[in-house]
Amino acid sequence: MSAVAPKSSSSPGFAGALRTRPVWLVGILAVLAAAVVTEAFTLVARAAGVPMDAAGVWEEQAQHIPVGYIARSVVIWSIFGVALAVALDRWARRPVRPFVVATVAFTVLSLAAPALAQDTAVSTQIVLAATHVVAASVVVSVLAVRLSARGARR
Repeated sequence: MSAVAPKSSSSPGFAGALRTRPVWLVGILAVLAAAVVTEAFTLVARAAGVPMDAAGVWEEQAQHIPVGYIARSVVIWSIFGVALAVALDRWARRPVRPFVVATVAFTVLSLAAPALAQDTAVSTQIVLAATHVVAASVVVSVLAVRLSARGARR
C-alpha cells in the first residue's frame, strides 16, 4: 500500500505555471485560447441560425463572414494587447491597473464596430459584440493574472 501525499495549497497548478512564464508566452497562449473560444461561439451561433453576414463600418452591403475569420481577427487584434502587457510589464511599476483600464476601454470602443455595421441583422450584431467581450475576457483576465504575479514579486 502506498501513501499519496495531499496536494498542498502551494503546489503550482495551471495558474501557478502561468504566473512564472514570460508575459509574451502567456499572452500568446491566451490569444490562442480566445480565438478557439470565440470561433466555437460563432459556430454555435451559425448552427442556431444566426446569419453571419455583416458590413464593415464604412461598407453599405453585408458580406458573408467565413468560418475562421473571427479567430483570425481575434489573433490579429489581441496581439496589440499582448504588446501592451509586455511593455507595461517592462516599464510600469504596477502594470495590472493600467493594463486592465486600457484594455477594457479598447474593448468598449471595439463594440462600436458591430453596433454601427449597416445592412447587418441585429442577431449578428449581438453575436459579433459578444465575441469582442468573450475574447477580451479571456485575454485580459489571463494577462492580468500574469501581470499581478510580477507586481507581487517586486
